[in-house]
Formats: sequence, C-alpha cells, structure tokens
Amino acid sequence: LSIWGKGMVPRTPGSRLLIKGGRVVNDDQSVEADVYVEEGVVQEVGPNLNPKPPSGLTVLDATNKLVIPGGIDTHTHLQFPFMGTTSKDDFYTGTKAAVAGGTTMIIDFAVPQKGCSLIEAFNKWKGWADPKVCCDYALHVAVTWWSDKVHTTGIFQFHENTKKLLAMGITGPEGHALSHNEDVEAEATHRAIAIANTVNCPLYVVHVMSKSSARMITNARNEGKVVYGEPIAAGLGIDGTNYWNEDWAHAAAHVMSPPLSPDPSTPDFLMNLLANDDLSVVGTDNCTFDTCQKALGKDDFTKIPNGLNGLEDRMSVVWEKGVYSGKMDENRFVAVTSTNAAKIFNLYPKKGRIAVGSDADIVIWDPEATRTISAKTHHQANNFNVFEGMVCHGVPVATISRGKVVYHDGVFNVTAGQGKYVSRPPFPPYVYERVKQREESDYLLDFTTIFTENHKGSALCPGAKLILEEEIKYLELSPVEY
Repeated sequence: LSIWGKGMVPRTPGSRLLIKGGRVVNDDQSVEADVYVEEGVVQEVGPNLNPKPPSGLTVLDATNKLVIPGGIDTHTHLQFPFMGTTSKDDFYTGTKAAVAGGTTMIIDFAVPQKGCSLIEAFNKWKGWADPKVCCDYALHVAVTWWSDKVHTTGIFQFHENTKKLLAMGITGPEGHALSHNEDVEAEATHRAIAIANTVNCPLYVVHVMSKSSARMITNARNEGKVVYGEPIAAGLGIDGTNYWNEDWAHAAAHVMSPPLSPDPSTPDFLMNLLANDDLSVVGTDNCTFDTCQKALGKDDFTKIPNGLNGLEDRMSVVWEKGVYSGKMDENRFVAVTSTNAAKIFNLYPKKGRIAVGSDADIVIWDPEATRTISAKTHHQANNFNVFEGMVCHGVPVATISRGKVVYHDGVFNVTAGQGKYVSRPPFPPYVYERVKQREESDYLLDFTTIFTENHKGSALCPGAKLILEEEIKYLELSPVEY
C-alpha cells in the first residue's frame, strides 16, 4: 500500500489505484465517492471503498477536490506541415503538455496534400503519432481538394480583400483580421447548415469565432437541426484587439483562421452560448509557431503561419471564464470539456465518464487553486502564450491516463508512445439516432402524402390502408385517421 503525497510520482506505478475522498463529477451528476481502478479500467465507484488485498494498491487523496473525466481536445494540429514550416509542438511535447493541463485524449487532423489520398494521409499522421504520444489520441481526416471553379468563384473571393489591403500598405497582423470579415465566417456556417439539413446530415462546426457564426448555429439548433458548434479556448479567453498591438511579435502570435474577433465582448458572448448548450464542445485548434516562424510574414501578413496555443491551458481557461465566473456549473464544465466530445465522436462511455467499465482517464481537479499562465512556465514547445498573465482558478492536481498517474503536482511520469490510437466506429448513436428518426419520419410523411394526394375525396382501399398502418407500426408512430 502506498499513499502519494505532494510532488510524488512513483517510477513504476502498480496496476491498482484508489482515489479517496473526492467528489466524482460527471456531466449529469456529482456524488461524494471513491474510485477504484484496476488494469486501466474503473472497477468500482462508491463511498468508503476498501479493496482487498491491499498489496500493490496506490492511494490518491482527493479530499476537497473534484474527480472528473479526463479532458478531450477535439481539435489539434501537432507536428503539422503548414505554410512553409512545421508547427512547433510535436506529438510528444503536445500530449505531454496536454496531460499537465488535465487533457487525456486529443483528436488531431490528418491533412492530405494534393495528390495524397485520405488513407495515405491517415497512415502518415498515425506513423508520426504512435511512437510519441503520451496520452490516447484519434484522428480526423480532412478533405482538402477543391475544384478550380470553387477556388475562384466561391467563398475564396475574400482573397480580393487581402490584395486590396496589401496595396494600401497594410502588411501587419491587423491586416489578417481586416481581410477575414466576420460575415465570411457566418456565410460559410449558414451554407454548411443549409446543405447538411437538406441531406439530413449532422454537422459539426469547428472553431466558432464570431457572434454571427454562433448565432447561426444557435438558430439552427433552436429549429431542431442536428448541428454542433465548437468554440476554442482562445476564442473564449481573449479577443482580436491583440492584432493591433504595437509589438509585431505579440500581434502575429495571435494570427489564426478564422481570426479572433476584434469585438472584446465576443468571448463572453460565446461562453454564454456554451453554458446554455447552444454551443457544445471546447477545442483548441492548437497549432503553435514560435516567434521566428511567425516572422516569415514580417512584411506580409498573408505569410504569417496561422495558429496559436491552447492544448495545455484549455481546461483552466474554461473553468475560469465559465465556472468561476458563474456562467456554468461543474457538470456543464465536464460536458463541454469531455463528455459531449466523447458522445459526438463515438468514444462514450469508455471516454468522457467516470463509471464502472470506463477507461480510467481521470483528473483530480482543485477548484480553489490558482495558477498564472505564462510561456516561462508552460510545457508546450512554443516561446509565446496567448493567455500570458491570465490568472486561472481551477487547476489539475493529478492526471491519470488508463489508470497510470502521468502527472501529479507538477511532476511527470510519461513515456513517449505510451498513448494509444483509439478507433472510433462511424455513426455515433448520440448523433445518428436523431438522424435515423428523421429519415424514417420523412419517409412516412412522403408515404402518407402520396396516398392522400392520390385518394382525395375517397377512402383508401382496405389493402392500401393496411399497408399504410403496417408502415406506421414499423416506424413506431401512431396511426392517423383517414
């Protein structure tokens, strides 16, 4: 039996772990309970657990702390070849920083270059990640090929604004914000929602940065459309006034696409929507470039590598701006940082929940502790932090990945490659049960419309009525009178 104190991380942890005295917080309830873990899986959740025999059992004291599901960052770009360089954080430094911040799984983007198939891109990214990751991961595969017609006549016409700004002598980072009008993001969001709804396809909108785009998603959800919006940590914690900072390096460090909103009230607006379930999940779009890399665009903002940090600080920023501010409770915090992502991307309940049978991806969270974010103390490879100087209430004390304590009171216990690739079956029930029901409902509507149009003023023949009633019964809806 071993009991861990402050700063202690055993080099050879056992396979049995007991978290004592904390409050277990899931998205739907909080309960005072202990958590017993064996072989990387939660075996028991309940009060006053005392597993026997005690040999090989490690005990973590969570008194006055929250015990929450490990965070899931749905949107990262680690080791990403982009704009003539490669993002600073690779799969080792990025995932190591992630566990320090309370995130136990990431979903990165495999982005094929033209001429490279989706499968080839997937295999390339997986080959980069497998030997380096310190926590579990999965991959999105981006569809990046566009026809020449779309490129010249579609939404990319905003490039004309870029040419005009450069011609006017506006070459600094502020030009990036000016060239990416908020209306462009809103129009793209509206178009995606309309197309998805037409074909009854669920839609996940990444990096929601503006009020206009967020309103589009809110309206769509209020109309019953299957749409999920993902704001990012930076968009919830800071704003685009940074693009006008007199220090060029400071301004350039914030360049990303879509840009941060220059409206300083936007972060608060987005957080309110997140708290009210109009927006669903917090990602980061973590894609770090250091000051020297950003300087590739010193005289032309179009050449500044796009991207910023967030992977390590996401959980604390959301707690500070969401929970500590009084906008959301601890259960909603778990939902937007972990559970909703697990449900949407078919990881639930192995991920995103503390329950018997779930992976032991767990964070002991101290809601009373504070930390000041700084590039001098963070664990990411970048030499700039867009949250520099932000004081955050809410700090991870310990991070557990598949039953192994990988971070505890500032001390790491990680090995490159210890994380696992997590396969995600398609068609998650959380999303597609609604889609399936709508398809069946639409089919029934079409079926009844055909019969009523063809038999106006007359009763349906017995055979037709029987067919219709059987169809209704099959769809588990109530028969209608004719």
